[in-house]
Amino acid sequence: MIAMFFLKFTAEGLSATSYLIGSGGEAVVIDPGRDIDRYVNAARERCLAIKYILETHRHEDFVLGSTALKAQTGALICRGRNDEVLYGDARLNDGDTLEFGGMMLRALETPGHTMDGLSFALYESGHPDVALMAFSGDTLFAGSCGRIDFYGEGRKAECAGMLYRAIHEKLLPLGDQAILCPAHGAGSVCGAGISDRDETTIGYELRANPWLSYDRDTFVRNKAAEQHLYPPYFRRMEQFNSTGTPPAPAGPKPLQPPELAEALLEREHYLIDTRMPTAFAGGHIPGSLNIWARGNTVIPGWLLEADRPIYLVTGQPGDVATVARYLARIGYDRVEGYLCGGFEAWQNLGMPVDHVGAISVDALKVMRDVENIRLIDVREPHEWQKGIMPGAGMRFLGTLKDNLPDAPKDAPIAVTCNVGHRGSIGASILKNAGFTNVYNVLGGITAWKARGYPVVIPENKD
Repeated sequence: MIAMFFLKFTAEGLSATSYLIGSGGEAVVIDPGRDIDRYVNAARERCLAIKYILETHRHEDFVLGSTALKAQTGALICRGRNDEVLYGDARLNDGDTLEFGGMMLRALETPGHTMDGLSFALYESGHPDVALMAFSGDTLFAGSCGRIDFYGEGRKAECAGMLYRAIHEKLLPLGDQAILCPAHGAGSVCGAGISDRDETTIGYELRANPWLSYDRDTFVRNKAAEQHLYPPYFRRMEQFNSTGTPPAPAGPKPLQPPELAEALLEREHYLIDTRMPTAFAGGHIPGSLNIWARGNTVIPGWLLEADRPIYLVTGQPGDVATVARYLARIGYDRVEGYLCGGFEAWQNLGMPVDHVGAISVDALKVMRDVENIRLIDVREPHEWQKGIMPGAGMRFLGTLKDNLPDAPKDAPIAVTCNVGHRGSIGASILKNAGFTNVYNVLGGITAWKARGYPVVIPENKD
C-alpha cells in the first residue's frame, strides 16, 4: 500500500480550488493560486519536494501562482498547448504521464471551456487501470459543467460539443470510483448551478448531475443558451496568466489619518471601506467605496481599474492582510496603505466625514407610499427573475457606475440587493457620483419578503 497525501485549498469568494498530492517524498500542485506559501508550507511539513506544477487551463477568474511557485521550489510547470501562454516547461499531450513518488498522473485533453483544457487522472503506479481521482479543471463540476462562452457567441455550439465529448469520452470512462476534483465549487463565475458539496465522484455525478443525463444535441442546445456575466477583470487575468506573474506584493503601509489625507489629495485613487453597511452609513471618509471585507474577493473586478493605488479603511486590524490577499488574487497589486486606528481615529481628529442613509424595509414601504423615492435593485439578472420589489429599477451593480439613474442629484434614491451588502456598495457609488440623498435598504429583498410585502417577476426581455 502506497502512502499518499492529498490536500485541497479553497480561495474564499472565488470558489477556486487547488490541490496538493504527495507520495514518496515528492508532490504535485494543481492550479496553484498566488498565495503560494500555502503549498510550500504544506509540503515542507510533510517532507515533500514539489516536483510538478500542473495547470488545467489558462484560468480567467484568478491569478495563477505557477511561476512564483516554480521560482521558490524549482518544480516544472506542465500545461496544455496554448501559444498565447509564454511560460512553462512542458506542453502535455493527451495520454502523457507524469510520475512522482509511487503515483502517476495521466493528462487528458478536455477542451470546451477553453481550448487548452487538460484534466488529470491519478493512479497508483502499480495499478494504471484504476483511476483514484480525476482533476477536471473547469470541464466537469459537482452538479454542473464549465461555461463555454469565452470565444464568442458564434463558437458556443462548437465549444459545447467539445465539452460534451471531453466529459463523455475522457472523464466518465475513468469509472464510478474516481473521486472528482474540479477547479471550482459553488458560487464560481466559471459555471452555473455548481452544487455546494465538497466531495463527489464520477459515479455520483452520473446519477445526480443533470448535464450528464442529456444527449449530445440537448446538451449543446442548453449549454449554448446559457448567459453568463463577464467581469472586466477577466481580460487582465488572461494577460497575467499568459505571461506568468510575479510573487504577490508586499503588504500595505500603515498610515496615520493626516498621512492618508495627504495621500488621497495627491493622485487618483480608490479608498475602500471594508466595514459593514450600518457602520459605513453612520460615517465614512468622503469618496469611500463600501465593499465589505469578504466582498473584495470578486466585486472589485467589476469596479476598479488596476493602475490606481488602493487604500483601505477596515473594521478589524486583521482585515488589512485578508483584503490585500483577496485583491492580489484578482490582480490588484497596488494596495498601498491602510488607515491606522480605523475610522474612529479619523473622526476623533475632526477630519471630514460623509454619510449615506440607511433605511428599513418598513420605512421604505412608507416612503414609497407617501413620497416619490426611486428604488434601484443592483443584484444580478438571474436574481431579478426570482422577484423584485414593485417599481424597482434594475441596474446591475457591476455596471452601475456607467449606468447611473436619470434623476436629479438631490432626488431621494434607495438601493436594494439581497441583504444590504451590495446595496451599500451601490449607495456609495451613487454618493461618489454626486447624488446627495441616497439610502441603502437594510436587509434588502430578504427583509422585504420576510415582512410579507409583495414582489413581482420582471418581464424577461431575452
